[in-house]
Amino acid sequence: MRPRLSIITGLAGSGKTIALRALEDCGYSCVDNLPPQLIAPLAETLTIKGGRTKVAVGVDVRERQFLHEMDSALKGLMKDYDVEIVFLEAEVDALMRRFKETRRPHPLMSSISDLREAITAEKELLGDLREEAHRIVDTSQMNPHQLRSHMMAVCGLASPGDDMHVTFISFGFKHGIPQSSDMVFDVRFLPNPHFVQGLRDLSGLDHDVREYVLEKPATRDFIKRVYGLLDHLLPQYAREGRAYLTVAVGCTGGRHRSTAIAEELARLMARDKLDIKVLHRDL
Repeated sequence: MRPRLSIITGLAGSGKTIALRALEDCGYSCVDNLPPQLIAPLAETLTIKGGRTKVAVGVDVRERQFLHEMDSALKGLMKDYDVEIVFLEAEVDALMRRFKETRRPHPLMSSISDLREAITAEKELLGDLREEAHRIVDTSQMNPHQLRSHMMAVCGLASPGDDMHVTFISFGFKHGIPQSSDMVFDVRFLPNPHFVQGLRDLSGLDHDVREYVLEKPATRDFIKRVYGLLDHLLPQYAREGRAYLTVAVGCTGGRHRSTAIAEELARLMARDKLDIKVLHRDL
């Protein structure tokens, strides 16, 4: 299988940096603002010598003095790599709004004082590269999270939710709620093993405590409802660009109920092929 090389290019302000970061998060080796004649040596170093299988390179009008070499560079690359050119663009009004919001100068404004004229000149300079593109993505109506998800989709990467990392934390309310929590569930309404002879000195990691907690009808109903909620919410969070989610489960001391339930929720969510971690803060 040949290494994959993605060329991310397009108009300034259209989201190339966000696109490259999305690919980097998915295992690509990414380099931005690279002159065309250096793409082949870089790709060879990363793939043949470095063992990488996915490389992404950002090319734009900042290297305009080298753009005329892009066509010959691409023809050479296509012999050894699966090359895909993704061209990002947006409507002029959207680009102008973004430049005004970020207060960053357009790359051509060192020689062209008017922003609209600079964008028009950039379109002309990149016209040939746009014609060569395999995919043209209009980002006019996209926010950064939507662009990230779109880039992952068009490049055949993870679908929303597949790259989500979920951490379940058990804790005791008397020690405070974990500051990293995105969602907090209070299980102090369940019967407390602390008051059951033979269970006080054990924890939710022990079989007897787990059995005591998990066999209660109220516990089973609670876990069913929370699992259903998480199953619904995780794809929604992922579509908004969230890569990490921390779910905290608390009881009084963080030893019995919260520990057992955090373990059970993690076990259930692991069946969905998510990256799951479990921490028991107060054990």
